[in-house]
Amino acid sequence: MTEKIHGHEVMEMMLSSNRSYTKESLCAAILAKFGKDARFYTCAEENMTASDLVEFLESKGKFVETEAGFNTSPDKMCAH
Repeated sequence: MTEKIHGHEVMEMMLSSNRSYTKESLCAAILAKFGKDARFYTCAEENMTASDLVEFLESKGKFVETEAGFNTSPDKMCAH
């Protein structure tokens, strides 16, 4: 059975890592933590791959630019 993970779990992983990401390094970190078969969902989308989720989060303005790439912040997470 494919594990389904909410996008907030990925954002929480990003916050707790205290590091910056590129799209490629974030995809790699997601795959390492959740596995290649995991699928992700949000309030608006479902059944996304890690790459799909990264693109979705970027399109929704969930990333905060840093000198070395990007991360996120708690205020970028919706409250539902």
